[in-house]
Amino acid sequence: MNEKQMKKRITKRMLLRFLISLLISFTLIFAAALTMLWLNSFPPLEGYKGLSNTIKWINNRIDLLGLIALAASPIIIVFIQWKQLISYLSSLAARLESIDNPDTEKIVLPSVLKEAEDQLNQIKASIKEKDIIARQAEQRKNDLVVYLAHDLKTPISSIIGYLTLLRDEKQISHEMHDRYIQVTLKNAERLDELINEFFEITRFNLAHVSLNYSTVNLNRMLEQMLFELHPLLSGKNLTYRLDLPSEIELTCDVDKMQRVFDNLLRNAVYYSFDHSEIQIHANLSDSTVKLYFMNSGYTIPPEKIGRIFEQFYRLDSSRSTQYGGAGLGLAIAKQVVELHHGRISASSSDNQICFSIELPRS
Repeated sequence: MNEKQMKKRITKRMLLRFLISLLISFTLIFAAALTMLWLNSFPPLEGYKGLSNTIKWINNRIDLLGLIALAASPIIIVFIQWKQLISYLSSLAARLESIDNPDTEKIVLPSVLKEAEDQLNQIKASIKEKDIIARQAEQRKNDLVVYLAHDLKTPISSIIGYLTLLRDEKQISHEMHDRYIQVTLKNAERLDELINEFFEITRFNLAHVSLNYSTVNLNRMLEQMLFELHPLLSGKNLTYRLDLPSEIELTCDVDKMQRVFDNLLRNAVYYSFDHSEIQIHANLSDSTVKLYFMNSGYTIPPEKIGRIFEQFYRLDSSRSTQYGGAGLGLAIAKQVVELHHGRISASSSDNQICFSIELPRS
């Protein structure tokens, strides 16, 4: 309900209360006048001369007193409702102070402010839910920082160890020398990946990022990215099938969209069965392109699919960060796609995993 509708409903309710109060007061005044006239029709009661004189005095001035009562009733009712309105606003202001406190009870306002009460409770519930999500994300981030810091020790220790061997062992064979160099290089590359994860955690905020649009051939972009992933694909004996309509032109921020596709392709590699196939295909319409990234892997449970785009959420909940990174890739992908006014979703069943992205073509 918008502000205009709420204002209209509250005004209507206040006016209705005023009219009902006015009707009741006029009815009571009319009933009182009839009662006075009726009492005046009886002969004076002995012993109650003062009461009889009072009734007679009122009846002699019944017209004047009636007009005064009729004129005073709206003023008194407006005054009472004005005081009630002040009370309502005070109550509303008091409840607003606790709206951002998730530990307080449900907000209760006078019935005339029912719509405001409902909306405030919705806002309060939303704040509480966001607070819980933020705390969980912060906890996951803190855990990952600890895990990353721990995992940094392994490649560093290995690099130091093998470099020490190369320094101290002067007579090692050429074969062993190359082997030590290869292991050292592998650990240095792993160390570089872990440091990049730290950078991702510290700079994760795309809310205010501006997009630099240009037009790219989507076919060539994906072909080049798959070619660069050849070592990873070969490591698990994976193949791929790129099934796209010819020459798809896409207007986007090329660097950021390339990062989205790279993340989805790497995820497909990490979570694919060995000796399986990764499939990428697209559907085109006049205004949009919808891409599907599919691979064969263990079915992801629905409760994990529902959280897969949360920041710092990792499918592999084990402590090690050897696989799956810091859980930022899909969260960043979702933000980038939405910045392009697109949509991204995930599904999994029967040992198949599918990510779909729908983007405007221009």
